[in-house]
Formats: sequence, structure tokens, C-alpha cells
Amino acid sequence: MKRILCAAMIAAFVAPLAAPAFAGPIERACLSSPRKEKSWPLCSCIGRVANQTLSRSDQRKAAKFFKDPQKAQDTRQSDNAANERFWQRYVDFGATAAAVCG
Repeated sequence: MKRILCAAMIAAFVAPLAAPAFAGPIERACLSSPRKEKSWPLCSCIGRVANQTLSRSDQRKAAKFFKDPQKAQDTRQSDNAANERFWQRYVDFGATAAAVCG
């Protein structure tokens, strides 16, 4: 019984520390963002929305916007059809994240 209780206590302390290791590209980018408004709960929520609305490839592309906002602007203004389709998915993701994560 002591072993089970000890294992449960260790798991309770280790799980929150390990969570960022399992974070997706958007969540990791959010957590490493220089913005002071970031928080683990907010970034986690945004990451969950990204997992539901964007492909892994789209997430990797969008994660680069956190470090280089000019990439977002360049993508938005691009005449490339693939970028236009991506941008619409990204806008939809942003609207959903804003509604869900507040």
C-alpha cells in the first residue's frame, strides 16, 4: 500500500513537469514566446485547439510565426494558392482558439 501511495505522489509531481515534453509545435512555440501574457494553461489550450484544427505540417508552419511575425505577414500576402489555403485554415484556428481559450 505504501508503494502505491508513493508512486501516486511521485506521478502527481512529475506529470506537470513532463507535460511540455509532449507539447505540439504550437504549444511549444507559445510557451517559448516572449509575450508576458503567455501561461502554461493558455498555451496548452491553444495547443489542444491546434491539434483539433490544424495538421501537424500546418502547426509547424504556424509555430514559426511566434518567432518571426513577418513570416505570417508574408504568408498572408502571398499569391501562392497553397499559402492562401493555409492562411484560411490558420484564420479558422485563430478564431476557434480565441473562442475556446478566451
